Amino acid sequence: MITIDVWLYGNLSEYGGENTSPGFANRKVDLPEGATIQDLLDALRMPTEERGITFVNGNLTAMPGKQPDLDHRLSDHDRVAFFHLRSMWPYQYRQGAAIAESFDRELGKDQRQGIHHSYET
Repeated sequence: MITIDVWLYGNLSEYGGENTSPGFANRKVDLPEGATIQDLLDALRMPTEERGITFVNGNLTAMPGKQPDLDHRLSDHDRVAFFHLRSMWPYQYRQGAAIAESFDRELGKDQRQGIHHSYET
C-alpha cells in the first residue's frame, strides 16, 4: 500500500471527509501500489470534471479541459493538490510552475498554443 497526501481546495473540500476546513481539506488516502490519479479520484468519489488545476509534488499535471494525468502513477507519500474549477491560480505559482512531462506533451499538441503557464517579458 501507498499513502497519498491529498489537498482539496475550494468546493472540492467537501471530499475531505472529517478533515475539512473552510475552503480546503487535507486527507491521507491509502491506495494499492501502482495506483493512478484515476484511482485516487475513485477513492475520493470525486468526478474528474469537478477539478481544475492539479499538482502532483508541485508539478502541474492538469488544468480545466486538459487532464492527461488520469493514468499518472502515484508513489508513496506523493502530495496531490486538487483545485476546484472556480479556484484562482495559486499565488505561490504566480511566476510559473514546473510542469509534469505528460502535461507538457499534452500542451505541445495544442496547435493554438493558447495555454501558457508563464510568460516572458
